[in-house]
Amino acid sequence: MRKVMKIVLILLGVVLILLIAVFFYIKSKLPNGGGNNDITEGYYERFQSDEPLEMRYANPGSFETSYTEFTSDNESIGKVRVWYPTELEGSDKIWPMIMVVNASGTPASSYEPFFPRLASWGFVVVGNEDGQTGNGQTASITLDFMLNVPSDSVLARKIDYHNMGIIGYSQGGAGAICAVTKYENGAYYKAMFTGSAAYPTLARNMGWEYDASKVTIPYFMVAGTGKSDDSGSDPETSYGGVSPLSALTSNYNSISDDVQKVRARAVGAEHEQMLMRSDGYMTAWMLYQLAGDEEAAAVFDGENAEILHNNNWQDVEKNQ
Repeated sequence: MRKVMKIVLILLGVVLILLIAVFFYIKSKLPNGGGNNDITEGYYERFQSDEPLEMRYANPGSFETSYTEFTSDNESIGKVRVWYPTELEGSDKIWPMIMVVNASGTPASSYEPFFPRLASWGFVVVGNEDGQTGNGQTASITLDFMLNVPSDSVLARKIDYHNMGIIGYSQGGAGAICAVTKYENGAYYKAMFTGSAAYPTLARNMGWEYDASKVTIPYFMVAGTGKSDDSGSDPETSYGGVSPLSALTSNYNSISDDVQKVRARAVGAEHEQMLMRSDGYMTAWMLYQLAGDEEAAAVFDGENAEILHNNNWQDVEKNQ
C-alpha cells in the first residue's frame, strides 16, 4: 500500500510539473508573454481609484523624462534600457534607482510606457530585454553594469547607490527575490516589490527556486484575486494559479518581523492585469523607501494607512 501511495504522489508531482511547464511555455509564446497587453501609451488614464493617494501615484509625476540605452555583452539581456528625469542632465544631484525584472517572455521594450511613468516620479528606472528572468542572474548582471556605468554616460555619478530598489512581476517576482538573496550585489538593494510572484513550488519546478525568509529589506508583495493568480486548488498537488493567497501568506510569514513587510491582493484582478492594478502603490512604496516621501508613507504606515480602507485591495497584512 505504501508503494502504491508513493507512486501516486510521484505521478501527481510529475503531472504538476508538466502542467506548470506547459502553462509557462504557452505564455512565453503569446504576444508580450501573455501579459502587460494593457501597458500602452497613456495606460494609467484607464485606472480608477476612490482613494486619493493611490490615484495620485498611479499617474505620472512632475519630472520630464529622457531615455538612454547600452548594448550588453550578455545575449539574454540584449540592451540595458534606462529612463531617467531629464533634470538629471543639468545638475549634480544623485537620483534613486529602480531595477525592473521582467515577466515571462516580456522584454522591457514590450511594455515601454511603464518605465517613463515611473521615472517621472524622480527615479532612474532600469530594464533589459530578458524574457526568462526567474533565477535573478540577468538582473544581477544588469546591476553590475549600472554600478559601473561608463564614465562618459549621462548617468555617470548621477545614481544614488545607497537608495536602490527592485521590482518584479510573475516570473520576474521570483527573479527579484533571487536577485536580492542569492547574489552578492543584492546587498545594494534597499527595498523590494513583487507583483504576482510565481509561488515557491512553481518557481522551484521551473528552476527559479527562492527562499523568501532570506529577505532582509522592506518588502511589499501583491497578487490578484482572479483565478489566474489563485485557482482555488491546493497549489502543492495541482496548479494553484501563479500566486495564490496561501503562498503569499506563507512568504510573508517566513520573513522576520524585524523587516518591514506588507502583503495585499488586488480585488478582481487577473494575473496579466497586476502591473497596472498595482502601479500606484508600487510607486508609493518606492517613494517611501527610497526617497523618504512622508505622503507616500501614509499609504502603508499606521492604523489609518490608506491601503487598509481601499476597496481595490483585500487580504492586507502589514507589520508597521
